Amino acid sequence: MEFSVIQGDVAAQRADALVNAAGTTLRMGSGVAGALRRDANGPINEAAVSKGPVDLGEVAVTDAYDLDAEYVIHAAVMPHYGDGRATAESIRTATRNALAAADERGCASVVVPVLGTGAAGFAFEEGARVVCEAVDAYDPSGLRDVRVIAYTDGQYETVERVAEAVRADG
Repeated sequence: MEFSVIQGDVAAQRADALVNAAGTTLRMGSGVAGALRRDANGPINEAAVSKGPVDLGEVAVTDAYDLDAEYVIHAAVMPHYGDGRATAESIRTATRNALAAADERGCASVVVPVLGTGAAGFAFEEGARVVCEAVDAYDPSGLRDVRVIAYTDGQYETVERVAEAVRADG
């Protein structure tokens, strides 16, 4: 599947769905979740928590409130107990499930951060590879605009380099 790499704040993006890097309780803490919670200007945290807990790799979908999207897809990449660390498998599964949830809701566009690399502690470049590979392998029914987003200049350069390698291998 074709996808693009962009730089910016996920909460400032316009798309049918925005993906949140979540833990299994779906409680919205810091990082991507904090930015989405702040800019949603509504009870998005309460809505997310009411749908949890979920298993590692699973997703829950809420309204996006004041974000410029219809949905926020909360992708559980780390357990909210024990070591709280993401794994390559949890990132891969959560990415695939987030894309499927967007597709099932008729979304044409979705923005996906590099899941599991903030508070969940997974190495950024390796996480970028897992997310880009999962997006590249996904066979959409209606999605046509998938954007993998990086926040900083350095992260953007890493994701762009990884995405080029994934595309070349695919």
